[in-house]
Amino acid sequence: MTSTTTSSTALEPVHRERLMRLAHDVSFEAGLRLFEEGRPADRFWIVRTGTVALDLHVPGRRPAVVESLGRGELVGWSWHFPPYLWHLGAEAMTPVRAWEFDAEEVRVMCAADPAFGRAIAVWVGCAVAQRLQATRVRLLDLYAPYGSGALL
Repeated sequence: MTSTTTSSTALEPVHRERLMRLAHDVSFEAGLRLFEEGRPADRFWIVRTGTVALDLHVPGRRPAVVESLGRGELVGWSWHFPPYLWHLGAEAMTPVRAWEFDAEEVRVMCAADPAFGRAIAVWVGCAVAQRLQATRVRLLDLYAPYGSGALL
């Protein structure tokens, strides 16, 4: 499942270029955990290649995968909101190449430039809204008596 609302192209070119100046190229092997629920959220990524699964801790069960993210998508939004703790977990499902960003650096840039800060806030907010909807549908599929009601 991919979405253009959370991709790096959702930012206006001037803001995207500014953000990309902070990017570091990273790679993750399949099966590597990027982050765990409740741990400090000090970075985020934009996927270049591969797939990252977002999951939710379910006591007594394996984590429930709520969404898969691919090329151009934002991985991680918890870094943008205090107390800066991950709300979900994430795992590389395939080998992943991504751009990594230091959250503190981006927050400092946002505070120094209100237009850039608003653009980042809207971009991250779109990701949060999309993830909330995807999580809602997935949890209905997993736990509601008749699933989400999605039509075939």
